[in-house]
Amino acid sequence: MKSIKEITPIKSDDPFVILKHQNALFDYPLHFHNEYELNLITNFKGKRTVGDSVEVCEPTDLTLLGPELKHLWKSEELISHANVVTIQFQEHFLHSKIMSYSVSKDIKKLLELSKRGISFSNPTKSIVINLIASIDNNKNFKDFLTFLEILHLLSTSKDMKVLSSPPSANYSEQRESRRISLITNYIKNHYQEEIKLAKVAQMVNMSESAFSHYFKKRTSQSFTSYLQEYRLGVVTKLLTETNMPISEISFAAGFNSLSNFNRAFKKKHSMSPKEFKSNFISK
Repeated sequence: MKSIKEITPIKSDDPFVILKHQNALFDYPLHFHNEYELNLITNFKGKRTVGDSVEVCEPTDLTLLGPELKHLWKSEELISHANVVTIQFQEHFLHSKIMSYSVSKDIKKLLELSKRGISFSNPTKSIVINLIASIDNNKNFKDFLTFLEILHLLSTSKDMKVLSSPPSANYSEQRESRRISLITNYIKNHYQEEIKLAKVAQMVNMSESAFSHYFKKRTSQSFTSYLQEYRLGVVTKLLTETNMPISEISFAAGFNSLSNFNRAFKKKHSMSPKEFKSNFISK
C-alpha cells in the first residue's frame, strides 16, 4: 500500500501546534510526516494502522507517533461523531537543549520509542485527556508547560504499548548497554540465518541462563520473542512493499518452517499472511 507525505502546519518557531477536528471522517490515506504527533480520538469506532500494526481501537484512542512513521485511522461508520485532537511538534525537539538535561531523560527515551508508535490505556489516558483539554494554543507559555507535563507523564506511564516492529518502522534503537547493542545489531544483519541462544550468549561472554535473564531485564522480552518479533516485522514489510510469494517471504525473513511461520504470524496479527496482505491492499 502506497503512502503519501503530509505537510503539517507547524512553523519553525512553534514549540508545537494543536489541531482539533469534530465529526472527523478519517478519509485521509496512509501517510507520514517529519514531525512527532500525539493523537487523541474520542467517540471512534474503527481500526488503526501504525507501521505494521493493525488494531481495532477503543472508542477513546491515545497514541504517540514518531517522525516518518506511516499511519492511518479507518472509521467503520459512514456518519462519524468522532473528535480528534492532534498535537504535532518538530523532529529536532528530541535533539534540543532541553532534552540534554538529566531531568528529560525519560522523555528522550519516550521519543526514541515513539518511532515505532505507542498507544496508551487508562489511567494515563484519562489524565492526559484533561491536560490536553486545558491547552488553548501554542503561543501561551503556560500551555507549553502543560505540553511538557504531558510528555513527562507519558514517559513514565506504565500503560504504554509499543505498536510497530523495528523493521517496519525503520527504527534504530538507542540502547545504553553495549552488549544489547551488539546483539540487536547482530540480529539485524543475520536474521535470515539460524541464530541460537548459545551463540549470542557467547558473543557477550555470558552463560545462556545469565544472558537470558539480562536480555529480558533490559528489553522487557525474551531473546526468542525479540528475534521472532524482528523477523515478523521483516515479513510485514515485505508483504506490504513487494510482490514476493508468501512462501519466499517466510524464508527470506529467517523462518525455516512454513507452518511455524504461519502459526507465529497468525498469533501476532490474528489473521493469516494472505489475509493481512489482502486487507492492507484493500485500504
